[in-house]
This record gives sequence, C-alpha cells and structure tokens, in this order.
Amino acid sequence: MDIDIGISKKDRKAIADGLSRLLADTYTLYLKTHNFHWNVEGPMFNTLHLMFETQYTELALAVDLIAERIRALGYPAPGTYAAYAKLSSIKEEQGVPSAEDMIRKLVQGQEAVSKTARSVFPAADKAGDEPTADLLTQRMQIHEKNAWMLRALLSK
Repeated sequence: MDIDIGISKKDRKAIADGLSRLLADTYTLYLKTHNFHWNVEGPMFNTLHLMFETQYTELALAVDLIAERIRALGYPAPGTYAAYAKLSSIKEEQGVPSAEDMIRKLVQGQEAVSKTARSVFPAADKAGDEPTADLLTQRMQIHEKNAWMLRALLSK
C-alpha cells in the first residue's frame, strides 16, 4: 500500500537515508559503550561502570526509535554489522583503552552522533517532517548532555 503522509517519496528516502546513518552511529556507539562498561578498570571503576551502563541502556532504546521512524517512512532499517560499518562515522574499538581514553573516545562518539543527527535536520525541515525533527532534537539533546558529562570527568 502506498504511503500518503504528506511527505514525498523522494523526501522520505532522503530522510530515511540520513536516519540510517544515525542508526548506524547510535548502534556503533552502543556497542562501544557496552564494551567499555565490561572492560573499564581503575580508580574510577564504579563511577564509569555505572555511567556507561546508563548510557548504553539509553542507546539500546534509541536504536529502536530510530529504526521505527525509518520504517514509518516506508524504508527498511539497516540491521547488520556490515551495514553499520559502511554507514557509521564511528569506528569500532580495537583493544581495551585506559579508562581515561575510554572517556575521550565516548565523548568523540557522543559528539559524532550529535553531528549526524544535526546533518539530517535540513532534510526533515525541508519536508515538514516534524516527527523526525522531534526525534533528532531529542537525540541531539541527549548526546550533547552525555558528551558534557563525560568531558567533566576529564577536568583537572
């Protein structure tokens, strides 16, 4: 059945493509954060272990919201590591960095997801796609706050 929600097929495709990149970044950051949760060590162990758990739990919920929005626009949501590797601006982590390096890498990841979300905004705005714009705004708020909280841990 055709989709008739007041957004052209071309605009829906552009938005879905952008959201697919956002989904890939979000999932890759989820995996990195979960990895760091499992492997963090050092004097800040408890603080970081709990903070990383809070953040990866939120990311796990976010991937579902993003994928469902892609589906509502009429396109398949990417759902494989291979697809995410092609689409994501965030690279998988090799090895186990120090706790401080984990924090730095997660700041970079949070900022990368925020930038990806921001890059989709013009297509959503042009099409009058308020549900996607709302989702993007919420994602940017969360990622920018998380980046700030992580950066605060590095303050001397």
